[in-house]
Amino acid sequence: MYLIVGLGNIGDKYDYTRHNVGFDALDFISEDQNISISKNKFKGTYGEGMIDSNKVMLLKPSTYMNLSGESVSELASFYKIDSKNIIVIQDDISLPIGKIRIRQKGSHGGHNGIKNIIQNLNTDQFVRIKIGVGQPNMNIVSYVLGKFEKDDRKHIEKVFKIVGDVVKCIIIEGVPEAMNKFNGMDI
Repeated sequence: MYLIVGLGNIGDKYDYTRHNVGFDALDFISEDQNISISKNKFKGTYGEGMIDSNKVMLLKPSTYMNLSGESVSELASFYKIDSKNIIVIQDDISLPIGKIRIRQKGSHGGHNGIKNIIQNLNTDQFVRIKIGVGQPNMNIVSYVLGKFEKDDRKHIEKVFKIVGDVVKCIIIEGVPEAMNKFNGMDI
């Protein structure tokens, strides 16, 4: 079983912000795979379904970004999901808009949502799909909580389809193959 987590903040004022690309990508996967994210438990909203022949859980933590690990660890613990089968979709300010980078493990890199997940799981051994939102030219908090310019939003929406392909590749072919296919790809 796999747990696919989209990071973001709940509430209308955060819709379509840079920090919510994880939620947005998970919405695309939910629609593409016909998996409803509608159950409320584990400090989040989740749904379960299949990708290929693998059972998956899709999770949007309701804890706000900085406490995402509470939701992730509760669901993973309840369903006994190994941390290596957790895939987290996050925003990344160190990558250009729309660039994707897959990592099998590692530090939080300054991302508070990832930091909290590491703390709550007591491991950094989980997959991250990083979606580039560009470098801020202002206060970081204002930047990540801000919305994309119109053209950038159109571009990032194309990326969500690719993220769905990345998730399928990770589940079916493995993380190394997904890294070979998608890291560094121009979208």
